[in-house]
Amino acid sequence: MKINYCDALVIGGGLAGLRVAVQTREKGLSTIILSLVPVKRSHSAAAQGGMQASLANTVMGKGDNEDVHFADTVKGSDWGCDQVVARMFVTTAPKAIRELANWGVPWSRVRKGPREVVINAEPTTIEEAPEAHGLINARDFGGTKKWRTCYTADATGHTMLYGVANQAIRDDAEIHERKELMRLIVDGNRCYGAVVRDQITGEIEAYLAKATCIATGGWGRIYRTTTNAVICEGTGQAAALETGIASLGNPEAVQFHPTPIVPSGILLTEGCRGDGGVLRDVDGYHFMPDYEPEKKDLASRDVVSRRMMEHIRKGKGVPSPYGGHLWLDISILGREHIEKNLRDVQEIAMTFNGIDPADPGPKGWLPVRPAQHYSMGGIRTTPTGESPSLEGLFSCGEAACWDLHGFNRLGGNSVAETVVSGMIVGSYMADFCRTHEISIDTRIVEEYIRKEEACIREILERPESTGMSIFDIKRRMQDIMDEKVGIFRDGEHLQSAVDELQELLRVSRKVGVRYKCLKANPELEETYRVPKMLKIAISVAYSALLRTESRGAHYREDFTNRDDLNWLKRTIVRWSDPEANLPEVGYEALDIMKMEMPPAFRGYGRKGQIIENPLSEKRQKEVEEIVERLKAEGKDRFEIQDALMHFELPENYKAKNERLGVGYA
Repeated sequence: MKINYCDALVIGGGLAGLRVAVQTREKGLSTIILSLVPVKRSHSAAAQGGMQASLANTVMGKGDNEDVHFADTVKGSDWGCDQVVARMFVTTAPKAIRELANWGVPWSRVRKGPREVVINAEPTTIEEAPEAHGLINARDFGGTKKWRTCYTADATGHTMLYGVANQAIRDDAEIHERKELMRLIVDGNRCYGAVVRDQITGEIEAYLAKATCIATGGWGRIYRTTTNAVICEGTGQAAALETGIASLGNPEAVQFHPTPIVPSGILLTEGCRGDGGVLRDVDGYHFMPDYEPEKKDLASRDVVSRRMMEHIRKGKGVPSPYGGHLWLDISILGREHIEKNLRDVQEIAMTFNGIDPADPGPKGWLPVRPAQHYSMGGIRTTPTGESPSLEGLFSCGEAACWDLHGFNRLGGNSVAETVVSGMIVGSYMADFCRTHEISIDTRIVEEYIRKEEACIREILERPESTGMSIFDIKRRMQDIMDEKVGIFRDGEHLQSAVDELQELLRVSRKVGVRYKCLKANPELEETYRVPKMLKIAISVAYSALLRTESRGAHYREDFTNRDDLNWLKRTIVRWSDPEANLPEVGYEALDIMKMEMPPAFRGYGRKGQIIENPLSEKRQKEVEEIVERLKAEGKDRFEIQDALMHFELPENYKAKNERLGVGYA
């Protein structure tokens, strides 16, 4: 039996996992990264639009700072986020982006003088300050008051991934590719590492570590129509769930992106609309100002996605063999801008649809329709990134419910979260490793390996299925999620989804395989993965069924109000019984009286669609009194913020950020 040892084990080779590894290596810890694919092919590379950080370099970002970014993030989450985590994030983000520049990420830069932009579909000239020349630029994104989304054309994820991966390699992090997480090694309430399958040889081996971090990305592939890569199946979260000790947070919080291209579902960045592109209907009409007159096409993603589908329901969609869609018009930006800043979008459109979006008029319009894009939920963690119930298990990035995003995330906040949470969680994980040792009986580890080998053998020994194949089961699961757990939800369809998914889970546990070889066997791999995916799908659907309100991306047509009185709480899901077909669902209340920014009207739709909690008004009065008193005492914004809601960070991350024209104020 093969057992590998290290101080820090990182499972997942995308931006979040790599950034954790950089942090643990810089603190002198032996670190191994396990990745399903070569790390520079991780799904992080697909991020196009940008990374949010309140640098305030461009004239359109003037006045931006941590407070503005924090307010945008809390509103964007529909008051579902952990406000302490949001503060940690917005404080660290400017440091993260400058560090990435130092590592070679070629951020697009401000050029002094006049430049042409498109705002609200109208060409506009803005004047960039001479002192901003050469500093990191930013574009507009949905749900933000300032232009804050820093970018490298529309290949931001790609350049960031190469920058962080190269730094991990320079720091001598050990990278083991083509390794698949099968099960976490747990003794008591302590995680000691993982059982892993080598995808090339089929060998089962163990990795033992003082601390283990899951950074395996999202679970978008439980849906059929998704922008996620084929490796984003949620098996990392499922491994945590299957311990029976670790939990998931807010699995029902699933984001749908407004502009995947039809029919392939490949994402067209929010940067298209951030740079001034607009959505049009079958008549060529720019319809979003009718629904959201203030933010128009740059309302939060959950809002834009719902408005698009609402417009299609009204008969204003464009008929096609793939269903109704709408048009994304970026031709108004001009060919020069598109070929410089949206070249990846142009290449996708030309390759998959034969459309050049730089062609003027309807000829260049791109067919788009919302699709699953991001999981706000994930492995429940504390603000330090550790599981509150399973010691030694950490998680970050999209795999985690660190709870930066609540029930809807702002575009650009997830790309930022990967490196920011990697910095913060990696730092706390390194501290944990320094004070803990590996103290598990080797016989327990060997038993874990033997059990996993036995599971593989049992699958291969099953008689060949005469009914549904594992591929049929997976396709049906994805169709159920698309049809019944999508943008619009209701009790009848959610209950139907839960019932049918449970039946699929029962069938998946017995399905046989035609091919009996141990390695290079996709059917075998699907047969042990799909039951894990079904557990995630059931967790999403069942949690959505139980949450009888609408909040952010979770929209119930039978419960359209946001219910702060009864539902201002985080969903917690555990799967204690491995043979059960449903998880246990509980809740953690969000304490309004500890919030820096108590719940209020979000700014979208009609007022009066909130069932208010009386504590919101009470806390708001407290906040106003504290602010007024401290201002009278001459306190600065940092002292006022700390009095409202204290938060902890490593000292170098909590330090003040410098901005053009204001210094460290």
